[in-house]
Amino acid sequence: MRRRPLLLTGLLAGTLALSVVPPAPATVADGVPAAAVTSPATAAAAPAREKPPRKKATAVGRGGAVTSVDADASRIGLGVLRRGGNAVDAAVATGAALGVTEPYSAGVGGGGYLVYYDARSGRVHTIDGRETAPRAIPRDAFVDPGTGEPYPFFPDLVTSGVSVGVPGTPATWNTALRRWGTRPLAAVLRPAARLAQRGFVVDRTFRSQTADNRERFAAFTSSRRLFLPGGRLPRVGTRFANPDLARTYRALGRHPRMFYRGALPRQISRVVQRPPTTRGTDLPVPPGYLRPGDFRRYEALVQRPTKTRYRDFDVVGMAPSSSGGTTVGEALNILERLGLRDAAPRDVLHRYLEASALAFADRSAYLGDARFVDVPVRQLLSQRFGDERACRVDPRRALRKPVAAGDPRRADGRCGTPSGRAPAADDHEGLSTTHLTVADRWGNVVSYTLTIEQTGGSGIVVPGRGFLLNNELTDFSLTYERGDPNRIQPGKRPRSSMSPTMLLRDGRPVLALGSPGGSTIITTVLQVLVNRYERGFTLPQAVAAPRASQRNEPEVSAEPAFVQRWKRILGRYGHRVVPSGDQFTSEAEIGAVTGIELGPRGLMTAVAEPRRRGGGSAVVLRPR
Repeated sequence: MRRRPLLLTGLLAGTLALSVVPPAPATVADGVPAAAVTSPATAAAAPAREKPPRKKATAVGRGGAVTSVDADASRIGLGVLRRGGNAVDAAVATGAALGVTEPYSAGVGGGGYLVYYDARSGRVHTIDGRETAPRAIPRDAFVDPGTGEPYPFFPDLVTSGVSVGVPGTPATWNTALRRWGTRPLAAVLRPAARLAQRGFVVDRTFRSQTADNRERFAAFTSSRRLFLPGGRLPRVGTRFANPDLARTYRALGRHPRMFYRGALPRQISRVVQRPPTTRGTDLPVPPGYLRPGDFRRYEALVQRPTKTRYRDFDVVGMAPSSSGGTTVGEALNILERLGLRDAAPRDVLHRYLEASALAFADRSAYLGDARFVDVPVRQLLSQRFGDERACRVDPRRALRKPVAAGDPRRADGRCGTPSGRAPAADDHEGLSTTHLTVADRWGNVVSYTLTIEQTGGSGIVVPGRGFLLNNELTDFSLTYERGDPNRIQPGKRPRSSMSPTMLLRDGRPVLALGSPGGSTIITTVLQVLVNRYERGFTLPQAVAAPRASQRNEPEVSAEPAFVQRWKRILGRYGHRVVPSGDQFTSEAEIGAVTGIELGPRGLMTAVAEPRRRGGGSAVVLRPR
């Protein structure tokens, strides 16, 4: 349902990049708490500390709901709903706010995938806003010309110009608002611009992520200036402002195509080709291949969702270039055949892990950018192929990993069919990213995952613009092999695991969810669905439960609480359960889910993480 554009008030004057301010008055405009802006002298004289906004992991009510990892971002989205905006308006506003408060996970320098249920038509639409490789990129882009060997993945390749693809997030926002929104881009971005100008309160997660990236940020003059002023980490309780990003948002609102025409693409191309490194840095920082013409060719793709049947639900998600929709869907088809309704919890988990491994084998063998690769989406999501793959599962013994892929084009649904391709190369997806979910009073729903890839992306801030560039091209296979669906090619989108997902019953959404976490996104979404519908958990319980991820590897990566509870029990099946942990950060968590369950008579249950990544923020318009 469309409404007139909302006229919002103007922005505050500039502030420091990092300043300490006294506690703010309890007034709110556009979902952003008002805060005093101090001069450098005032900040030095009054080193007051603020507490980050309170977060609530579950909210129940009616009239609209928003859930994200951040309280400021969720409140901004809810403010848009309160003023008559729809779910798309609120999703873009929330995503823009996350670009302020979660700059190491998302922002206009990255990309993502958006799934939208339109209540008026009863249809689901999706936008592929994935980044694209430069037209000039060679097949040996990841090989060091000085040695003839591939660049070390960390820190060399992830901290580089060669890893940067054409950003898709600005095009995603503009496309979504033009097609389904009710507000102009300028109005939707205005609350996030205010937040960037005023600043947000630094919490432990932001400080920890800055510390994890300290060496990389220090390697670039622009990144050091923004995130490490004076060479120091931001202190918890101080206010972090980004006036450069506020100006970028205001300019983007006036010129929605500025990321793809004119001065900004030229500037980004120069930065990628000649990164602004600091003197004395030990990082090699390989240059990249982006040109302004790559930006002019970019398009956010509106495409049909994937769809499979699970229990009495239609499960819809992202088609390639994402592998999320096919892999989640195939795993659910395998579990449908295995039957979990009367199984003991240990058997449910065993079958969940085995279904994940089989689906990941097929993902590696067949998934890539569908404009470059003939991806058998329909066959991968057929129940006949799911039944055939389920034949591989022994109810008492884990398969030896990695397992070979199946052959979906020859599937007949019967056991004994030979396997297809051999196991493929390892994944290198970063474990960062962020997810938001929104529902409005008219029944429209958005599930949106956005990212800059690694926590901190490429580490390169565009000078004077206030945002980090992505390093998404590291999601391509690191060596070029013919037949690999994810090999690097000019203009191609790297394969992704982002899995914004919706479940519909009788054509109406009952659940929308998603998560960050690199390739663990797929298993996180799948495990929440298994917890909710096979283990009888409520949605808050399903999200909070300890997680494990099996991605066709010899070991099951699991959170500490899962290891403690299930390692010995699942070990009897032959599963090797080991503690999770990103080798590039201090995090040992898997995913950070947000979701909204839609009940009878307009009741909404919005859920975020109670603890992971510092806990998330779920809000509703009219709490019950």
